[in-house]
Amino acid sequence: MKNFLKTLKNIFLPEKDDIFLGLVESIEVIVSKILSLALIAVIIFAVFDVIVVISKQLFFTSYPLFKDTLFEIFGLFLNILIALEILENVTAYLRKHVFQVELVIATSLIAVARKIIIFDLDKKTGEDLIGLGFAIIALSISFWIIRSQKNRPSNH
Repeated sequence: MKNFLKTLKNIFLPEKDDIFLGLVESIEVIVSKILSLALIAVIIFAVFDVIVVISKQLFFTSYPLFKDTLFEIFGLFLNILIALEILENVTAYLRKHVFQVELVIATSLIAVARKIIIFDLDKKTGEDLIGLGFAIIALSISFWIIRSQKNRPSNH
């Protein structure tokens, strides 16, 4: 029992934090892998959903025009694209153990662009559209700043 308590003490109160940090990192990796698998399942189901929606529109309607469902289909496609970007964020974290801010901002830009593409003027107000516009501007500036800092030659 004494050895067990000593082991617990070394894990949670080590002389150096290496053991504890290693434990935390291991948990982060496990959670990231679980999230990756869950996201892959979501992407597969979303692709299946897009196929079902398009198939219904093509084969089970009297006139297979997409005029009523076109924005819904675009929204579904963009949802899949956003999910793929999020999966890329998680796998990039697994590779380098660092969050890549450029990827996160690019994913955010896609998400806001999706909102603008499927924006319904009958249900939303002009203020909503202005807010999305400001979000696009802020994210674009952030992306540009990060990209320009990344491409800048270092003088170290």
